Amino acid sequence: MLGFRLTQRRIAADSIPSTQKHADFASAEAPQSLGLVTKKMSVDWRESHPVAIELRHAFRSFGDHAVLRDVSLEVRRGETLVLIGESGCGKSVTTKLLAGLLEPTFGEVRWDGRPVRGRPQNEKRRDRLRLGYLFQGAALFDSMNVFENIAFGLRENTTLTELQIQQIVHERLREVGLADNVIGKRPSDLSGGMKKRVGLARALAMSPDIVFYDEPTTGLDPIMSGVINDLIVQTQARRHVTSVVVTHDMNTVRRVADRVIMLFPLTGLADDESQIVFEGSRHDVFETDNPRVSQFVRG
Repeated sequence: MLGFRLTQRRIAADSIPSTQKHADFASAEAPQSLGLVTKKMSVDWRESHPVAIELRHAFRSFGDHAVLRDVSLEVRRGETLVLIGESGCGKSVTTKLLAGLLEPTFGEVRWDGRPVRGRPQNEKRRDRLRLGYLFQGAALFDSMNVFENIAFGLRENTTLTELQIQQIVHERLREVGLADNVIGKRPSDLSGGMKKRVGLARALAMSPDIVFYDEPTTGLDPIMSGVINDLIVQTQARRHVTSVVVTHDMNTVRRVADRVIMLFPLTGLADDESQIVFEGSRHDVFETDNPRVSQFVRG
């Protein structure tokens, strides 16, 4: 219960209104760019930050269909890892394994250096509250309005008062650049970009340590895609979260990535080839002479 109480205390503390707190989110409609200089993820930087989550020799199949084969990767605290690759290469499956939404067929998932498999259910449930997930289609509950969607996790997993929950919901909406007049709207009343922002507000409601973004700009116009990319950067800078982003959008890679991993579909690989065909900085991914990578990133 200690971990739960600490989480709840952090959520409540994170909702305290502050003029300084929202200095970087001055606009209620479109968050302004922070003008941040993204850190360079040097080897020294990475070695000085502990591993937050990792896969060790992970395999995942659905029936007879193999999606991941012997994939090992790690995400360091405070970094933004972007996963790229063509459809069907296993990007979304990888994030769901890391988040504990799926289990590997073989292999191991670790959170903070400890295997997830075998943990007591109450411990696994508590640790899962540290994770936020923005699904590809936002995955909002159609029967609930915006307020109820964002408040859902708080009502289910904390003993916060309704007044505290209301305060947190309004704070998270402002954080993602939405005005309070969307509170009573249903998902069907929202544009694609607004759904994504509400989905992000819901993901942030529990003040997670790690946030997963599954195709955050899919289906959005270039302007709204830029807004979502800025929100990812601002969320990382303001909250110091660890982020894992799945995308096909090279503008997202340029804007948000500290490190990039490219996966390749198993159908295009020999049995002895690694499914990870590239790992490096966001700058290197555009300069590599690896034909599989350059063809993907340059279209």
